[in-house]
Amino acid sequence: MAAAGASASANAAEPVTQTLELPTLTADMAAQVAESADATQQAAANYQLQAERDAAAAKAAKQAKADLAEAKKKAEARKKAAEEAARKAAAERATRDAERTSLSASASVSASTSTSTATGSAAAIVNFVKAQVGDSYVSGGTGPNSWDCSGLVQAAFSQIGVDLPRVSQDQSTAGTQVSLSNLQPGDILYWGSAGSAYHVAVYVGDGMFVGAQNPSTGVAEKPLSYDPPTGAVRVL
Repeated sequence: MAAAGASASANAAEPVTQTLELPTLTADMAAQVAESADATQQAAANYQLQAERDAAAAKAAKQAKADLAEAKKKAEARKKAAEEAARKAAAERATRDAERTSLSASASVSASTSTSTATGSAAAIVNFVKAQVGDSYVSGGTGPNSWDCSGLVQAAFSQIGVDLPRVSQDQSTAGTQVSLSNLQPGDILYWGSAGSAYHVAVYVGDGMFVGAQNPSTGVAEKPLSYDPPTGAVRVL
């Protein structure tokens, strides 16, 4: 019995060893693992590229929206500027047309209501200025063959013993102001304001005047519509 017990005790003390067998890594399995790793890396790269593309697209869309807004703003500004320019141009044309109509009307009324036949002293003035038609214009000219505007008017009135001032500014206030619709032969026409006129001539009747106009025309007889005067004075 003692021997049996000793044998049993010896058996109990012996360790039990178990062996875990791992599967053998074959070449196919290694290739599959490598392929899986490559696929994972490629997928990650694809995701990275897609993310970059999405970010770039979002940035481009944002910039395009900003550019469109700026373009619309500039287009609206240009449109407003063009409309304002057109409005001003139309207003200026309307003003010029109104002035031309008014001047033409004044000239027409003057021609139709003024006395046509000069008599007495007025006839002498009219005859004198008409006799000078064709003479040259010279600044400061007082005759006998070249004149400026006020020199001719002064010489015409000297024919009847009236001593007029030398310059157009003073001649425009040398008599009684008269309406352009009630002109008579011998009246002095002026251009510009009374007292600061820049040109004068003599009304000769029938809607016509004679004046030393400029170096191109010299002394000429013209209708009132050629250059409508601003006002007139009557000395006689």
